Amino acid sequence: MMNNLIEIADLRVVRGGREVLPGLSLDVGPGVTGLLGPSGCGKSTLMRAVVGVQKIEAGTVEILGQPAGSKPLRNRVGYLTQAASVYDDLSVAENLRFFARVLGVPGSIDRVIEEAVTAVDLSDHGDQVVGSLSGGQRSRVSLAVALLAEPDVLVLDEPTVGLDPVLRRDLWALFHRIADDGTAVLVSSHVMDEAERCDRLLLMRGGQIIANGTPADIRGDSHDIEAAFLRLVEGRAA
Repeated sequence: MMNNLIEIADLRVVRGGREVLPGLSLDVGPGVTGLLGPSGCGKSTLMRAVVGVQKIEAGTVEILGQPAGSKPLRNRVGYLTQAASVYDDLSVAENLRFFARVLGVPGSIDRVIEEAVTAVDLSDHGDQVVGSLSGGQRSRVSLAVALLAEPDVLVLDEPTVGLDPVLRRDLWALFHRIADDGTAVLVSSHVMDEAERCDRLLLMRGGQIIANGTPADIRGDSHDIEAAFLRLVEGRAA
């Protein structure tokens, strides 16, 4: 297995006439990598580029040695957007069955669906119409869809927003179980206290990666990751 499943070189993205990513280069390997930074810093744009749905001005994005968004990656990259990406008028199980067929998931679809709803703690809601679920539950249905094909790269944009502490803890445990099988799990968040749950951290500000390393490396002598982030920002501004 290649060390870097995601390889980005000189990535430049312009949206609405504004340069969002000014020439970013980055490699991501297996494990849970946290992409942390304030809202509007470019996290979602970077993730959209990784899954191949973002128009880019320059640079390259390769996933598993293939251009991002190319057909061979359809079943190898899972993507969870900030907004739930499932059908409100279908039940949880019907949504998963539909997307499993679209993705061409091999084997027993019933087994795959059962494993997915169990992983996101929705086993008791399989027959419930998605439109009647809470916001957090709808997000978990979208996560279950992203897990269906057992992807090699899993891109999760703010997956724990609005969830209670117990469920947040359980989902982070799930992310690590997935990563233990060699998957690259890229998780974005603007909540600094989630940083310690990651194997590796990317701190982002103004479309640039200002720190890249383990939580312990980035924290250094600071009290926590948030303090380290502030130190880095203030140091760059000096």
